[in-house]
Amino acid sequence: MTTPTLTRPELTAADRCDRCGAAAQVRAVLSSGGELLFCGHHAREHEAKLKELAAEIQK
Repeated sequence: MTTPTLTRPELTAADRCDRCGAAAQVRAVLSSGGELLFCGHHAREHEAKLKELAAEIQK
């Protein structure tokens, strides 16, 4: 018996950065289950803090 896993859909052109509204390129899945979407610029800016929070980074 396999255990089902939930996967998040791929980012599309409709997905927007939570900081500036630009096209999202990165999804950060938080350990609490929430998610943040970032453009490339803001993903790089917040990368260290996201790693500190043990967020899963999906590009």
